[in-house]
Amino acid sequence: MRKLAIFNFTTLNGYFEGPGGDLSWHRHGVEESKFAADSVGQGGILLFGRVTYEHMAAFWPTPMAQQQAPAVAEGMNKAEKIVFSRTLKQAGWENTRIVNGDIIAAVRQLKQTPGKDMCVLGSGSIITQLANAGLIDEYQFMVDPVALGNGTPAFKGLQRNLDLKLVSSRVFKSGVILLSYQPL
Repeated sequence: MRKLAIFNFTTLNGYFEGPGGDLSWHRHGVEESKFAADSVGQGGILLFGRVTYEHMAAFWPTPMAQQQAPAVAEGMNKAEKIVFSRTLKQAGWENTRIVNGDIIAAVRQLKQTPGKDMCVLGSGSIITQLANAGLIDEYQFMVDPVALGNGTPAFKGLQRNLDLKLVSSRVFKSGVILLSYQPL
């Protein structure tokens, strides 16, 4: 059975994005870049909502991405990707397929089949839906040492409590802390 993890940046006060989708508050130094390259190099399937997918697809296939983060760009571009969207008709980023039906049913079915583990990147509404359905096996958050006055909460619309246990943590020199949790 495949595992499903989520990975997101968050502020100290629980926002995964600032007003208007702003992510400029996230500190991404050398250590965080190496972590990203190592993570994407593990060969799992990447899951996205449409908005996050469009942001990623606009950057990672570009020469700028190749220049700024070649290992991450290579991993992102080679990875199998699934984008959940009712409106997206075609995906231009290589190795991407669109699922436009029931997200919960699709993920439940994917988890039951053999294959690579999966990770949702960003995609706050997708994470909340999957958390509400109890389908997430691991929650990974890079917590930045910043608080925002406003933004989108990491679990906006959560309908049930998530009882989690800390399974690992890592402190980066930038002050960012990676926290990994599993459901109890």
